[in-house]
Amino acid sequence: MRGIPVGVYISVPFCKAKCTFCNFASGVFAADRMQGYVDHVCAEIRKAREAAKRLGAVLDRKADSVYFGGGTPSLLSAGQFRQIFVALRDELEIATDAEITLECAPGQLTDETLAELLQQGMNRISFGVQSFVDRESAAVGRLHTRQQCEAEITRLRAAGIHEINLDLIAGLPHQTAESWQYSVEQAIATAVPHVSVYMLEVDEESRLGKEMLAHGTRYHASAVPSEDDAAAWYQSACEAFDGAGLRQYEISNFARQGHASRHNLKYWRRQPYIGFGLDAHSMLSNSTGAVRFANTSDMDAYLGSAADASPLPILPEMGGSTNVDAKIISREEAFEESLFLGLRLNDGVSLGALRGEFGEAMIYETMPALLEVRDAGLVELGSDQIRLTAHGRMVSNEVFSRLLLGSAA
Repeated sequence: MRGIPVGVYISVPFCKAKCTFCNFASGVFAADRMQGYVDHVCAEIRKAREAAKRLGAVLDRKADSVYFGGGTPSLLSAGQFRQIFVALRDELEIATDAEITLECAPGQLTDETLAELLQQGMNRISFGVQSFVDRESAAVGRLHTRQQCEAEITRLRAAGIHEINLDLIAGLPHQTAESWQYSVEQAIATAVPHVSVYMLEVDEESRLGKEMLAHGTRYHASAVPSEDDAAAWYQSACEAFDGAGLRQYEISNFARQGHASRHNLKYWRRQPYIGFGLDAHSMLSNSTGAVRFANTSDMDAYLGSAADASPLPILPEMGGSTNVDAKIISREEAFEESLFLGLRLNDGVSLGALRGEFGEAMIYETMPALLEVRDAGLVELGSDQIRLTAHGRMVSNEVFSRLLLGSAA
């Protein structure tokens, strides 16, 4: 990983309204809270090199991707984005051709903020559409309509943004096979170069999750389709997008040639990235391989209300208290990550590359499990390449758990 430009993730955990199925570290906050948060993120960015050094890790000065995720990052003001980019450019060399992505809710990006982001080099938008059927969007607390989604796409293209991703969710309340097909067809009709498809995952601690566990009817809980239906709709979307030239390159992602998300590919290829903000995760190389660290998901703790909080990562052996969890990745863990992250990609994993990095012994140890999942029709195992089958992508977590070295023995 040394010498590879770093990817940067900025967590912006603010929402205009929180989706009923979500229990992420995000929420609705007052404007002054948002400014305090931005100040803290900028301070964290300026301590990034010290944080990496503390862990014996390497933070390359060059960055070739910046991703604003959330929450709804588009709720930040033009001035707040300017402040963050000043801090980033003070500490990192952002490549002139860097991919700079903003997650955005349709209808929640002002002209002033868009103009500022364009000036800062933003060249990619990821829209949380979820559904082109207004009833389904409204059922989970989304504030936009189909018309707003289409108008926003037109507006962004007029502003010069052509790298546009649309998120869709299969399994929303009131969704049917027909309404899902409509959303898929509408996504194709927009001619965007990238679409992400997720099956609804309801956090048990979310409002919808609690209502479903109680077998209640609030938040449209009784109208949530079965997991089998959502899985069938996901499969139909895979076929429809492939027929429209949007090739699946990762379990949840489809893109036209040359339009895959460069930032997200870093995660699946185990390339270095650093995250700033609430619940942000990082992975950097160190002398033994890699170290992962993550910020707290508690807003008060992140902003420093805890008197014993340290702003920098502390490994367990260092002792002390911190709001950052850090862990050195062992060779065995790195091998497992290379398998289950790489298998998320349709290209799969090269056995030769694994052999070159980790040696023959670990491949030998996991081979019985590989043969087992091959015989179950979950992976294709060639002379040098391992890939998930279409069915394997549907039950990917089961495949990954079978391939862990502890369970493969």
